[in-house]
Amino acid sequence: MPIDQTPEGAPAGLEPAPTPADSWTDARISAAPPSAPPLSGPPLSGPPLSGQPLSGHPDWTPPEIRPGQLEFTRDELLTSHPVEEPLMAGDVLCHGGFIGGRYYSPRTLVRIPAIHAWKGRLAAEGHPLVYFPREYLPPQYPNYEQAKLLLLSGVSEPVVRTLTTIAIVEGFGARIREVGPLRLESDVVEDLGGTCLAHLEGGLFEAHARDEAGWRREGGHKQMWEAARDLGLDHPDVPGDVLMQLMMNMGGGGRRAATRNVPEISKPLESLITLMANVMVIEIFAAEMFAWGRRLLGDPEISARPAEAGGMVACIEADESPHVEYLRTALSELRARDLRTEDGKGRIRGSEVVDRILTAQLRGIASDRPRQQREQSQDEIHRMLMARPNGEALRRRFEDLDSGWRFPENQEIEIQLRVYGNA
Repeated sequence: MPIDQTPEGAPAGLEPAPTPADSWTDARISAAPPSAPPLSGPPLSGPPLSGQPLSGHPDWTPPEIRPGQLEFTRDELLTSHPVEEPLMAGDVLCHGGFIGGRYYSPRTLVRIPAIHAWKGRLAAEGHPLVYFPREYLPPQYPNYEQAKLLLLSGVSEPVVRTLTTIAIVEGFGARIREVGPLRLESDVVEDLGGTCLAHLEGGLFEAHARDEAGWRREGGHKQMWEAARDLGLDHPDVPGDVLMQLMMNMGGGGRRAATRNVPEISKPLESLITLMANVMVIEIFAAEMFAWGRRLLGDPEISARPAEAGGMVACIEADESPHVEYLRTALSELRARDLRTEDGKGRIRGSEVVDRILTAQLRGIASDRPRQQREQSQDEIHRMLMARPNGEALRRRFEDLDSGWRFPENQEIEIQLRVYGNA
């Protein structure tokens, strides 16, 4: 499998955009992508957002973090900034909050500096970080132009269904805390001290779970997507079968035995790597979903409260950056090590294992998901459009707006993984 090296300066998990290198440096892992539109107006009841929301201040490290520190406690990784005002979705308290009018993501006071430290160690040791080519990033379906046409035509249900499904799936993210117990010390040959891998059960998985589903009385991404939907579409009627349809689609016709991509290693280790690869790919692909949500719900032609709805999506987007970064850091650490075979007698290079699993995950998600989205909703969208006046013209217009995106496959159907590195 070909491995390419890409230079410094890329958004989380993706190869660099054709912009100046300093527009997205490692020091700004915490910020929303520079392509995001400026936000203004109060995000619900919080103070105004100026510029981009931040996951954590890019130029400041808490005094508790020592230079070169690589070990962190669970409590440290779960610590949030002392915000001045909370983020409120109506009467629902959400995580994160505002300092000086700017949004700070939850549980990032120490988590983001820690991720920087682990990435810095990898770079100092000459090891690369995993990236994906942009051409593998599938668009949201229906895309922005199609969704706008639906809303302007009075056909809101497909868009409401999509936004509600996103909210539900975000809530499922809490399940990542159920992974374990891990036995990485026995599966990995080299020492794991001072690595991201050593902190997965020590706060990183738990922070991820709390971000997605909320924690105690604080709402998470599930509640924030629901708030963005209700703000932008003025509290639309939500179809009652969204969860049932989602579970049916996820079921895929019954439970099947998982196919093993790397039977040479222990099944628990392969399951862990597969889970992290799967979540990372989904989180990276969500970049298109966030751009879609910000643009659609922030469009004053169709959104009831564009500044607030679009701003809420931007806050969620900022929260997701540390998820991609810690997952690709952990996977990159595994690539840099040797793994024990299942019988404990042999070794296999981590790069071979991780690349094989990432290739399978990328191929499956990038090629299957767009096709499944169309199969699950296209006919119903056509039916709803045909029920409107001038329905045939609307249906044709809807199809004309399709991006026509197809998964880029070469003759060997090989997936080229881009790998970030300083060496």
